[in-house]
Parts: sequence; C-alpha cells; structure tokens
Amino acid sequence: MWISMTGLGIYAMREGDYELILYPLDYQGNLCGTDHGKVDMTEFPYLYYVNDFAGGVCVKECPAIEEKVDPYTLLTYGGLFQPSNQSNVTSNQISIADYSKTNNTLVCTQALCYPDPSDPTSAYTSYGVNKGQGFAWFALDTYEVLWRCVVRDDAKEALYQIVKNKNQVTEAVKGGYNFWSNLYGDLWMTRYYILGLGFGASLILGFLYCFALRIPGVLAIMVWASIFLTVAIFFIAGWYASQLATQWATADPPTFTQEEINAATYSSYALYVVGGLLVLLFLFMRKRIQLAMGCVKETSKAIISMPIIILFPVFQALGFMVFMIVWSFYAANLASMGEFSTNTFQAGPISVSVSMVRSFEFSDFVKQCAWYLLFCFFWTGQFILAMGEIIFAMAVSKWYFCRDKDEIGNVTVVSSITASIWYHSGTAAFGSLIIAIIKMIRAFLSYLQRKAEEMDSSVAKAVLCCFQCCFWCLEKCMKFLNKNAYIQTAIFGTAFCTSAREAFFLILRNAVRIAAITYVSGGVMFIGKVFITTVTTGMAYFAISQQIGDELYSIIGPLVFIAAIAWFIAGMFMGVYDMGIATILQCFVADEEMFDDDQMYAEGDLKSWVDSHG
Repeated sequence: MWISMTGLGIYAMREGDYELILYPLDYQGNLCGTDHGKVDMTEFPYLYYVNDFAGGVCVKECPAIEEKVDPYTLLTYGGLFQPSNQSNVTSNQISIADYSKTNNTLVCTQALCYPDPSDPTSAYTSYGVNKGQGFAWFALDTYEVLWRCVVRDDAKEALYQIVKNKNQVTEAVKGGYNFWSNLYGDLWMTRYYILGLGFGASLILGFLYCFALRIPGVLAIMVWASIFLTVAIFFIAGWYASQLATQWATADPPTFTQEEINAATYSSYALYVVGGLLVLLFLFMRKRIQLAMGCVKETSKAIISMPIIILFPVFQALGFMVFMIVWSFYAANLASMGEFSTNTFQAGPISVSVSMVRSFEFSDFVKQCAWYLLFCFFWTGQFILAMGEIIFAMAVSKWYFCRDKDEIGNVTVVSSITASIWYHSGTAAFGSLIIAIIKMIRAFLSYLQRKAEEMDSSVAKAVLCCFQCCFWCLEKCMKFLNKNAYIQTAIFGTAFCTSAREAFFLILRNAVRIAAITYVSGGVMFIGKVFITTVTTGMAYFAISQQIGDELYSIIGPLVFIAAIAWFIAGMFMGVYDMGIATILQCFVADEEMFDDDQMYAEGDLKSWVDSHG
C-alpha cells in the first residue's frame, strides 16, 4: 500500500504543482512567487491584502514599519500611492509587482483615494479605500504567515487612532491586542513552570495515582463510593420530583397545570424504579466488580514495572506525524492536478472585482487517485494504532505470565516492540484494513449526503443518514472486537481471524465481567484525569503565585495552559491504563481456563478472588 502510495505521490509531484494550492492568489488571479497567471510574480512571493475581501497585491517583502503605520502611503492595485511628501516609506522598502500592463487595473488618484493630502481620515473614508472595502489600503507593519502578510494588531490600533475611527471595531482590536500580548507575556514568564509542572508533575502524579490504587482500601472506596453516588442521584432526584409535584399541587393559587403536576409525579416514580434496578444490578455484579478492581490493581503494578510504556503513545504520535508530512505533500500535489481557474468575486461598493478565488476541475482519474490517497490515510492511521495496541498487550501479557515479576522492566517493552513488528504486523494490517474500509464507506456516504443536500431530496437524505448511523455503529463494534483480537494475538500468537473468533466468544462468555470492567475502569480513569489535572493546576497556582505572581498580568492564562497540558498527559496515561485493564482481564480468563487454581499465574487480589469465588 505504501509503495503504491509513494508511486502515486511521485506521479502527482511530476504532473502537479503544490504551489497552485499553497501560494497566495492576488486580485487578478496571479499566484505570488510563481509565473502562473498574466504576470510573472516569481520575484514577488508575498501577498499584501488591500481590502477585507482577501483582495491583495504581490510584494517582494512583507512591509516592516518601525512606526507601525505610514498613513500617507497607500498600497494599491496600481502600486504605491503617496499624495504628499509626508510619507516615511520608500519604494525600496515596499516593492509591489507591476500591474500596469494588465487590463482593468484600478489606479488611485487624489480624488479617488486621498481627497485631502494632509488628512488621513479623508483617505480612510474615500472611494478607493472605503474603510477597507476598496482597492487600496494603508502601509502597515506586518509579519509573514504562509506567504501572506498579516497586519499586526498594534499597527491596526495605531491606524484607527490616526483616522479617528473610535468605534467598536477599534475597541475590539485594542482589547484583542492587549489580551493576546498580555497572555503571551505571562506564558513566556511562566515557561519553566509550564514545562516542569505541566509535563513533569503530570507524569509523576500519574505514577503516584497508579501506586495509590495498589494501597488496600483506596480503590474499593473509590469504586463503591461512585456506585453509591450513582444510585443516590436517582433516589434524590426522585424525591425532589415528588416534593416538587406536592408543592405544585398544594399551591394556592395554582401556578402549574394538572398535566405538569402529573409529569413530575410520574418522573419521580420512574427515577425510583431506575434507582431500585441499579441496586439490584450492582448486587448481582458485586463479585464481578471485585474482579474488576483486581484487574485495575494488577494493571497499576504492570505499569509501574514498565514505566517507559506510558510514553508509547508519544512515539505513535511522532510516527503518525512523519506520515502526515509525506501524505500532505502528496495530497497537495494531487489536488493541483485539476484544471486551474480563477473566479471573480464581487464585493463591497466597487463595481469591478476586488478579489478572486481559485477553483479546480478534476478528471475522473484524479478523483479516483484522491479516494485512494484517502484510503491510505485511513489504513495507515489505523495500522499505527493497531501496532501500538499489540505491543502494549504483549508487554502486559509477558508481565502477567511471569512467575518472577522482578525480571520484568523496560527491556520487556523493547522486546515486545521487536516481536510485534516482526511477527504480528500482518495481523495489525488486516485488522486496520477492516476499519479503513468501513471508514471509506462512511466517507463515500458523506459525499452522497452532500449531493443529496444539493438536490434537496428529503428521502435520499433520510436513507443516507440511516446508512451513516449503521456504519458508525459497525465501526465502533469492529474497533472493540479488534482491540480484543489484538490482545488474543499478543497472548497466544494467533492470526487475526483466529484471534477475532476467540475474542468474540470470550466476550460472550464473560459479558458480565466485561460490563463490570467497563464501569470500574471508566470511573477510575475519569477520577484519574480529574485528580492529575486538579493537583497539577493547584501546585502550579501556589508555585507561580508565590514566586512570580506579582510580575504577571494574570495567573489565569498560565494556569489554563498548564491544566490543558495536564489533562492531555492524564488522558494519554489513562488510555494506556484502559488497554492494560482489558489485557489483564483476558490474561486472567486464559489463566483461569488453562490452569488449575494452584498453578495459576494470578497474584494479589486476582488470586484472592479465585480463592473466594473459584
């Protein structure tokens, strides 16, 4: 697949040109920095916008003005326009491409663009500038982003002060500039706290959380407290609805209808019934919940024994990032293989075009290539995830089926990586292929849904929506089955189809156990995320406020940034935790089915569960 994708990419590089996609387009349809169009713009790679409708001119360099703005210099479709000698900018500082030989070039005159040469306000309200809706704009300080000259916020504010445009736009610009500049300054001042606490403290807290779950009583309190609160919420809600119905019924004068009173009464009954059913359900599942807690504790032990495994999602992300760079380059070249054209965009009060947009007409062959490239994206992304799940499951299963746990360490993770790549890449490829095909079907259904929207066919939209929902459910089910199949592969070394069959029947045989695991692990992971994020943010608050709090504009910005990083790290940590719990459960089931009680590999709470309920 990757060989064919590379071949397609090389073909797209030879026949296409990514510049048609990425390089900016000026108001006449010329691509800045290229010779595509009516004018050769090779020496003018940057686009300076002259109105609010993305109409602009190609320039040699993005303007850099020390005074932030030169109100007596206008950049126009016809070049620089300077009506007086008060300008500080020269043509050497701002070099605009020559549009004089093109048709319908709008040129500034004093009457059109600067009625009063001594008053910038007259230019701002003139026909040519027209408050940013014309064909000319002031020379402002800018910076470059993807060959586009972006005006700095302080330059905008300086201009609006000069032209006395003290409206809401000015205040918004000022507020936006102050906000972002203050936030940037606060983040820079606290950069070491962000790195040290946001990343370092989060990882340390993650390991401490794993260790705390091993302490007798901690996990039990967390799980049974969450169960009690879940049940209590329904009973409290039922009591509240009952009290509300009584108050409404006895109100004098009546303020609610009888239908509303009945609805509140029936709602209280329903909530009581749901609460009672939950009590019965949890009583029925109590043994399975104890087993689930044992799996959680064993997962904590496994992660602490192999700490490098926590960083594996980072390695996956780096691998996917490398693929995305190559894939995006191929996609940009392929997207440029259509018939390139520009469309006139009429905007503002000017009677001729002030902006142009690019468009492409693609042949059937290019469309088919695009679909295949999308398929490669889906397959590769799922393959990377699948390999990660197999590697992790193999490392955890090696830990479980080892009598002497002291022999397990980071080397176990490395050996699992080599073994998984060498022996089980085909399993990951086949499983990820199934998900990729389902995703392709969903992508094609999305394409048909857009066509149905254009045709305004209600029947077609309803049918396609149903199909989309069904395939979404199928994708979720297949991902769940695939994950368990990969665990079977990691434990027994079987091929995908055999592993998937065994995983399917394992799920059927242990449906109640898996339900209990899902409930317990979901609660543990949510509490873990909240714990890591809250403690990290609290530590950051006290450290920053005590050390450099007086030097910051506001401590809120850095704290939000640290909390976001901590939440991401916690999510990565808990994602690994989820896969570990599922692996431990399957290892335990295999251990239970293959060995007698006195020969099982189960330890700790799992062994206690076997002794009590086996």
